[in-house]
Amino acid sequence: MRQIWAPWRMEYIKSPPPEECIFCDKPGEEPRELLILYRDDLIGVMLNRYPYSNGHLLIYPLRHTPTVEDISREEGSRLFTLIQDSTAILKEAYRPEGLNVGMNMGRSAGAGIEDHLHFHVVPRWPGDVNFMPLLAETKVMPEHLDDSYKALSPFFQKLSIT
Repeated sequence: MRQIWAPWRMEYIKSPPPEECIFCDKPGEEPRELLILYRDDLIGVMLNRYPYSNGHLLIYPLRHTPTVEDISREEGSRLFTLIQDSTAILKEAYRPEGLNVGMNMGRSAGAGIEDHLHFHVVPRWPGDVNFMPLLAETKVMPEHLDDSYKALSPFFQKLSIT
């Protein structure tokens, strides 16, 4: 039997929920360490540390707010523009055959982080859903997060969303 290693998933499974918001400022920490690919005065985009598939992005307002009706029109407009740009970047960098774009508001809707609104942009390919998550609670990721960051970072460095 062949073994497939996905050690970052066990860290997520065993870890208690973070005490601080992963989307809010953390003084002294580098964007690279936090997997932040883009940030301006209103919005940001980061790689999901525990992704569903390679290139799984999280797009969020910088202002700590839990629901979509709490964001301003400007934040909403800029969020959607960044979602559009992010899908274009993922298509160029990874060539997925599809994308999931969405948000989960509230624990009942599947939100892992309830207090800070965020959108998921997930590249998808045929066959990327298989038996591993069902039987072994393991997701097989063909690319390490460091490599995903290196692949996507140059695209996001070119963005200007104002």
